[in-house]
Amino acid sequence: MSATLAKGQNGPLATNDVVISVQLSAPADLSALLVTERGKVRSDADFVFFNQPNGPGVNLQPAPAGQPASLAVSLNAVPADIDQIRAVITLDDASSNFGRTAPPVAVVSDAGGNPLYEYRIDGLDTESIVIALELYRRQGSWKVRAVGQGYAGGFAALVTDHGVTVDEAPAAQQAPPQAPPTHHPQQTAPAQQSPQYASTGSYPPPPGPGYAPPAGGGYPPPPAPPQQAAQPTGEVSLSKDRPVSLQKGQRVTLRKEGGQALTFVKMGLGWDPVQTRGMFGNRTVDIDLDASVIMFADGNPADYAYYGQLSSKDGSVRHQGDNLTGEGEGDDEVILVDLTRIPAHITSLVFIVTSYKGHTFEQVRNAFCRLVDGSNNAELARYTMAGGMPFTAMAMAKVFRVGGDWKMQALGEGFQAKHPGEAIPQLGRFL
Repeated sequence: MSATLAKGQNGPLATNDVVISVQLSAPADLSALLVTERGKVRSDADFVFFNQPNGPGVNLQPAPAGQPASLAVSLNAVPADIDQIRAVITLDDASSNFGRTAPPVAVVSDAGGNPLYEYRIDGLDTESIVIALELYRRQGSWKVRAVGQGYAGGFAALVTDHGVTVDEAPAAQQAPPQAPPTHHPQQTAPAQQSPQYASTGSYPPPPGPGYAPPAGGGYPPPPAPPQQAAQPTGEVSLSKDRPVSLQKGQRVTLRKEGGQALTFVKMGLGWDPVQTRGMFGNRTVDIDLDASVIMFADGNPADYAYYGQLSSKDGSVRHQGDNLTGEGEGDDEVILVDLTRIPAHITSLVFIVTSYKGHTFEQVRNAFCRLVDGSNNAELARYTMAGGMPFTAMAMAKVFRVGGDWKMQALGEGFQAKHPGEAIPQLGRFL
């Protein structure tokens, strides 16, 4: 008899050979990403899909017509530096979504076909791609975890966040943005089979002016907003006379004039809901935005602070609490950062704002983030975001190490996520 998993739950695997299969009523493909403890593939050999059905310890097995293939996994044959095997379901029709059908069910069975675990992936809506579950190592043994994480931006966004570089062909030759790749990453393919996928084993650099699709919340990619035009990316210096007004992409070194390093800073984030005019006067939309900070060790999320965990585990980052409406003057939410207490393995902090009820930033105005000197509450730098963007989440800024210095960069990049848990898998491109 199989055990039923809920999202986030895990269970042990006592057998070496397992099979991952899915049950759903729409045509779909099953694929696998074999990633290291950093959450990245080592090379294209760690990407198992219909045009590359065999990987180290993982093989894609064909299924009867109309059914997705299954993944046969020999855990003893998985290389020692592979930490997780992520099973991904991709709908054949990229314009469709899981909300139109009964929830898919992921099943883990033993080699004899006996079900060990079942996970009904509830809560999907506009997603057409989802990480169903993952097999992962823990203290020398293998376990299974129910994930259920939808992705936006198509298959390209998914593999990019796992260390695969998407090499786009000219627009006239591109396949639909949400279609899975139609050739082996290293094959010489006809032009119409672009985009091409080539593994690098590392996250891509921060998105440039032409970057469009967000990765990870399971929503169709929106049209490119005005914010994605070319922006200044130079570095400016802090001033003691007036706050630095940052533009998207610009950086500042967290040193005061005279070279003294900042040690304790505050990141204030603020916004106002748009007022709509009705028959009985102006009405303010009830928008619930939440500020969070995700701490990364290289490319791996290591800790966080948000409304559900107000302090990082090491105490270096503290969230001052949740503001449900955005009403009032000044900062709506404040995150305190003691730079002297951040552990040495933490390389960057990404500050995000998510819309809990799913309102987009088209219904928000005056959104900003500002850096404040914690010793005297003086504002040092401010980034004001353009409005009118069709996203439910925004990466506002990041603070990151460069040698012995901390720097801050204004991001202002939108994506789709209602809470930090949906956002984290999408943040790799900002590191």
